[in-house]
Amino acid sequence: MSIFIENGIIINEGLSFTGSLFVENGIISAITDDPTAFSRLRENAGEIIDATGMLILPGVIDDQVHFREPGAEHKGSIATESAAAVLGGVTSYMDMPNNNPPTCSQELLASKFAKAAQDSLANYSFYIGASNDNLAELLATDPHNVCGIKVFMGSSTGNMLVDNPKTLDSIFSQAHLLIATHCEEESIILSNTAAARERFGDAIPIEMHPEIRSREACVASTRKAIDLALKYSSRLHILHISTAEEVELLREARKQSDRITGEVCVHHLWFSDKDYEQYGTLIKCNPAIKSASDREALRQAVREGVISVVATDHAPHLLSEKKAPYLQSPSGIPLIQHSLRAMLELARQGYFSLTDVVRLMCHSPADCFKLARRGYLREGYFADITIVDPDKPSDATNAYRCGWTPFTRFSTTVVHTLVNGIPVVRDSQLTGLKSSLPLSFDD
Repeated sequence: MSIFIENGIIINEGLSFTGSLFVENGIISAITDDPTAFSRLRENAGEIIDATGMLILPGVIDDQVHFREPGAEHKGSIATESAAAVLGGVTSYMDMPNNNPPTCSQELLASKFAKAAQDSLANYSFYIGASNDNLAELLATDPHNVCGIKVFMGSSTGNMLVDNPKTLDSIFSQAHLLIATHCEEESIILSNTAAARERFGDAIPIEMHPEIRSREACVASTRKAIDLALKYSSRLHILHISTAEEVELLREARKQSDRITGEVCVHHLWFSDKDYEQYGTLIKCNPAIKSASDREALRQAVREGVISVVATDHAPHLLSEKKAPYLQSPSGIPLIQHSLRAMLELARQGYFSLTDVVRLMCHSPADCFKLARRGYLREGYFADITIVDPDKPSDATNAYRCGWTPFTRFSTTVVHTLVNGIPVVRDSQLTGLKSSLPLSFDD
């Protein structure tokens, strides 16, 4: 199958220019702004996509999602959430292990890969989860198809807390995979929760969430993870950084080791604690959305490259669950279908450039995880391509099984999405075609 994508605005590797791409057998075989080459390639194409006035981007790579399968398919599944992903221009994802049962063994990991091979519309990989007693399983993991080890240094949905100091030492000293951490200090959270209960009883207001899952909890845990990584020269990737203090910890750590990287999530760049009044528990997530000054520090950190990756932590729950009182409402926000448009909206508002958005959501995740031939528009790379109309507003209708999102409307529309050269989304609709592959990682 060959496709010629013509006359779009190519945003790639720090450049923005009008050009065309030729895709053949799932691979980008030519990128050109030369009219002569343009005519020759166009004549040989089996399909032509007119991208005049549209943005041609590498497919988005999301390094942190919770698709809820197995064990909570009433909230989301690999099939439903990957469909939402490609509708939002996300062509590859890495799914977390806090399922039921938790993905803490090779057998359970293999079953998720098998399910994705059957159902996923986007390319996929899965983290293996750390527990206090599964070191042998972690060390047996194949680094060529598994994106990393997930270590919950604070409990969250589907409690997989790793709190044994000897276990943490063993993981950081022996693991040959990337270690991705959820950093919140559990003892601080428990103490803050007890204090809030004493003050409010069971009627704790949502505005207390960033006080309960506090900056102190985040900073203490992130410092611990960095200290371990520096001690053992581990490959550490700190997920969903949410405070200005953690930005500075990461900045200093990266001066000592280029094996330490950080990620921020779209909702921490979009919302602040002032938004709890409007959205309530709908924006309850772990770690908590914090102050406007933290948000600005995060925005600055991604502009500077201190934080290299922007992801979603896509985490669907039923609306009825989310609207429960604070203590019963689960943490997590569904947003993978809207993450690219949200970042493009922030670019439109002047917080980032278009090349920043592509760097943070496409290039850097590929570099961070050493993804083979993805994340860039390059000849010889897999044709994971997202085409966006930058001037066509769209609302936040969604394909999530949970059926809701806190977002409302955007100034842009994802028009086409190609996964491995196959149009899985055409004119903002699923085509019914499937071409996903397991992700492959270089040494």
